Amino acid sequence: MWMYLGLLSAVFLGLHNLCKKHAVQGNEVFPVLLGTISSGFLVLLPLYLGSQFATDFTKSIGFYIEPISLQKHGLIFIKSGIMAGSWILAYQALKHLPITIVTPIRSAGPFFTFIGAIFIYQERPNPLQWIGFFLIIGSVILYSKIGKKEGIVFTRNKWIFAIIAATFLGASSGLYDKFLIQSLLLNPQTLQFWFCFYTVAILLVILSITWFPYAEKRHAFKFRWSIPAVGVLLQAADYFYFKALQDPEALIMLLSAIKRSQIIIAVVIGGLIFKEQNKRKKLVPLAGIMLGVFLILYS
Repeated sequence: MWMYLGLLSAVFLGLHNLCKKHAVQGNEVFPVLLGTISSGFLVLLPLYLGSQFATDFTKSIGFYIEPISLQKHGLIFIKSGIMAGSWILAYQALKHLPITIVTPIRSAGPFFTFIGAIFIYQERPNPLQWIGFFLIIGSVILYSKIGKKEGIVFTRNKWIFAIIAATFLGASSGLYDKFLIQSLLLNPQTLQFWFCFYTVAILLVILSITWFPYAEKRHAFKFRWSIPAVGVLLQAADYFYFKALQDPEALIMLLSAIKRSQIIIAVVIGGLIFKEQNKRKKLVPLAGIMLGVFLILYS
């Protein structure tokens, strides 16, 4: 069952990436990010209020946000810091790079998760899983060669390093999620609500220094329908992902790889919508990534 939940999460993540590309075009990254996370927080806020004032009803529908200790608040705050850093780097890269380059590099996330799962959680891969992960990495390298034809030299472009760092931080957060869900026994909606709360707080501090004081930047900001859409789609994706992690049999390295199937939406549909170059050539490494994901699932 957890694999199907992972696939559902991938669908929402793919749509989320398309909306995110639309949201950041011509916009400052920080206010867009604040808008998306705030939208997700507002979606979850009724659940929190319901948990406070209509406890029995919220429990009956399975969306009760439970009270947690100060220690758990601190651990969730750490996750917010990790993901805020990842999103800031990823949004900046997405603003300056084609989505058909950014999304496949993000697809290398399962490799970092894979290594962490081996050493931290003692998850043991079989030979097919090894082949699958190296197929994913090899395909990302092939994407880098295609990217050069679009004027993107991977070793000289700072946004490439930004998206790689964002991918590493995102993978670290994925490993941390397993600890929060399985060891601390946090339910998905509790983790989502407080994660959004602390992430909004972090972003408000950053924007109070870099954006709010500057009228020119504020006036240049363009609100788009895709900004709240990103937040709503992300919460849907996270909910199914955390539900999958609640299964004691769920393997984080496989779940992380399953989520990469979102690239079908981002590369195929996104390439058509944003009219990016070399779409056909990008289908070759795309097939390699998908084959890697298939081998992991098949194994």
